[in-house]
Amino acid sequence: MAEIFVCPSAELSEGARKLVENGADQIGVIRASGALHAFSNICPHQGGPVCEGLLVHKVEEVIRADKTYQGMRFNEDELHIVCPWHGWEFNIETGRCAGDGRQSLRRYKVIERNEGIYVVV
Repeated sequence: MAEIFVCPSAELSEGARKLVENGADQIGVIRASGALHAFSNICPHQGGPVCEGLLVHKVEEVIRADKTYQGMRFNEDELHIVCPWHGWEFNIETGRCAGDGRQSLRRYKVIERNEGIYVVV
């Protein structure tokens, strides 16, 4: 396995991202929820640049015990990245698609050491 240098740690603050090249593949590295995450920048839906999408908290419907709809809320415990082409959402921790758990983003291991960030390929 090889490592690709992404950037100095100080350059990737919470919510920030950096794209790096790995041959024909582009890898997005994102610092979110206090951790580093790396994914291939290809949405499994139609190949959109998923790592360039918005970071949003999971939207949940609020249903009372009597089954009446009460609206929607953001779940602050689950962060998603949203593909900018068609809105497919993926859990930032797992890379799994929120709407279809059979789909997921290709993940890469990220290492932070000596004030630098590296992706293992």
